[in-house]
Amino acid sequence: MEADRARELLAAERDRIERALARLRRQDDGEPADEFDPANLASDLYQDEFDEGRADGLREQLAAVERAEERLAAGAYGLSIESGQQIPDERLEAVPTAELTAEEERAREA
Repeated sequence: MEADRARELLAAERDRIERALARLRRQDDGEPADEFDPANLASDLYQDEFDEGRADGLREQLAAVERAEERLAAGAYGLSIESGQQIPDERLEAVPTAELTAEEERAREA
């Protein structure tokens, strides 16, 4: 894959992740809530935990973008970090942060 195309894909992925993280910031809906109502407390707790889990996943994705950008700068983008084999451009188009070939990924998951 050409370096310019890889930079474009990684920039788009970074932008997508950063926008998703920004949307997770809690916004006050303006409605006063009874802070002692168990239903409100449970709902708030559930939403906080859900948002934190989602934020953790997005931070992991952002770290993958950073690793891919480092590989790009080092001239190793598009090569498996496990075997050094070429990762097909089609896979990188679909998953710009791919660190393994599809076969290696399947083997790891098994």
